[in-house]
Amino acid sequence: MATVAANGNETAFVTGASSGIGKATALALLRAGYRVIGTSRKATPGEVRDGIRMIACDVTDDQSVAEAVALALSELGRIDLLVNNAGYAVSGAAEESSVAQVRALFDTNFLGVVRVTNAVLPFMRAQGHGRILNIGSVLGLIPGPFGAYYAASKHAIEGYSESLDHEVRTFGIRVAVIEPWATKTSIEANSPQGDRPVAAYGQTLARYRAAFDLAMADGDTAEDVAATIVAAAQDKTPRLRYPSGKAARKTSLARRFLPRALFDRTLRKQFNIA
Repeated sequence: MATVAANGNETAFVTGASSGIGKATALALLRAGYRVIGTSRKATPGEVRDGIRMIACDVTDDQSVAEAVALALSELGRIDLLVNNAGYAVSGAAEESSVAQVRALFDTNFLGVVRVTNAVLPFMRAQGHGRILNIGSVLGLIPGPFGAYYAASKHAIEGYSESLDHEVRTFGIRVAVIEPWATKTSIEANSPQGDRPVAAYGQTLARYRAAFDLAMADGDTAEDVAATIVAAAQDKTPRLRYPSGKAARKTSLARRFLPRALFDRTLRKQFNIA
């Protein structure tokens, strides 16, 4: 892909930048020449963390988002790049999560992206340019057994991003989805379990988690994903989707071209749930 280096004036606003992919992305963008502001729910006034200016933002709260975007604009002058990264996972069988738990997940993973994007878009439209990168997942393309609601939230990101991209192109704004596969961050370790356990899934879930842990051991790093994000930010001819890493690219191609029955058998074998 054709890329262009930042000239030192480009600005970036990265949500969920306290750890993992968000932190690695903020640091990679800083090294690439961007002026970067990251967000964290627990950031303190005036906080600078590893050279990144951090401001408080709870993406589930309209007022918090509005205040964070206003503060970022007052400090940066504009927002050229928005990276919607804040999110988390819920682990377990779909039946094991209450509607309240699912609602909370979507409030962060999907509606959080909508809130921040809606807060930033008027300013991007006024300045006549901008790029929005939403952190999706390969699980936005494929089934996610024992992670159904995380997968569903990432499927929602895919549909939203593709639709929004068509709406905002005339304003000089482009939208893309970054699609990591297994990534060595704390998201899985910090994921809540289903809040109403069902014993019937226990054995299958245990086999799945063992297989998933093996996949994670060979996964990409947060820095690998951050490199994909920087490349997408600087791509002169932006695409809608950026699979991050070899495994993500292979899985994306398999989903597109393998017969459904063969893909399903392969997935069930990979995660030892056949």
